[in-house]
Amino acid sequence: MRIRDRRAEDTPELNLVPLIDVILVLIIFFVITTTFDARSVLKLELPQATGERNDAQDGTLSLLINADGRYFVDDREALRTDVESLKRTIAEVAGDDRERTVLLRADARTPWQAVVTAYDALGQLGFKRIANATAPQTAAAPAAAAQGE
Repeated sequence: MRIRDRRAEDTPELNLVPLIDVILVLIIFFVITTTFDARSVLKLELPQATGERNDAQDGTLSLLINADGRYFVDDREALRTDVESLKRTIAEVAGDDRERTVLLRADARTPWQAVVTAYDALGQLGFKRIANATAPQTAAAPAAAAQGE
């Protein structure tokens, strides 16, 4: 009588379908729960200033200008750098509320014309509360200023 070895017939196989399902669920979970922050997208070098810090940012409209002079209203980028395009983007994001405070964040290397264009667009739309974001002055800056006098 011949006894068959059944172990030779059993070939191990790896079923990847459950593993792929788990990976897709994890990817969907991380994409949904990830918070996107405008500060992490744009690297701005804010100008330095002394003064009191104001952290009241409830309901503020954020207008960022990078070093190249491109505009970002909250999370939306203005397609062009002219006043009309910027006004259109601000109006779409802000809606009809002109009493909101606008926090203007311009890179220290931003051309002055880009900042003036932003002020012009905000003024034409009727915004009256505009705050400028600055970085706190470092300890080395006052010493350098004192040496220059």
